[in-house]
Amino acid sequence: MTTIGILASGSGTNAEKIMDHFAASPVARVALILSDNPSAGVLQRAEQRKVPTAVFTRAEFADGTAPLAAMHSAGVDYVVLAGFLRLIPEKILRAYPGRIVNIHPSLLPSYGGKGMYGSRVHEAVVAAGERESGITIHRVDEHYDRGAIIAQFRCPVHPTDTPDTLAARIHELEHRHFPATIEQDILKL
Repeated sequence: MTTIGILASGSGTNAEKIMDHFAASPVARVALILSDNPSAGVLQRAEQRKVPTAVFTRAEFADGTAPLAAMHSAGVDYVVLAGFLRLIPEKILRAYPGRIVNIHPSLLPSYGGKGMYGSRVHEAVVAAGERESGITIHRVDEHYDRGAIIAQFRCPVHPTDTPDTLAARIHELEHRHFPATIEQDILKL
């Protein structure tokens, strides 16, 4: 059985969907939630599900040693970024080659890269008059949002959309597709 570690910094709705999806799975289980934000909502979601957590300062995360030790101690062999905005340190990339995935709220390579996250992405998509947006699930490498694409799921952008209405539609795609795509990816490993 594959053991998943999730890196998250925010409220944790995607992490929650992943924890719930794998709660009774014969394929994988979530063994650890790691965060660089001691007040992140994801920590409470993990506690409610009795999933262990580890919190690191940004400096500790950038060094990579302590987070990597926590992941090894928990037996993590597959890493998921779910609302985690930091660049992954080389130490962690080397420890999990091809086994770190992220979700991005656009159809990469469009609207990706450093500083493009959350509402900033949706504002840019709406401002550009795009007719379509979506999500991209991709492997993580040493660059923001440039790893190999695993899957993309699309949704329309309506002429009346605001960044908030588009964000709601994107969140629906994330919650519906991210856990199942992780499971499919794990089965291919």
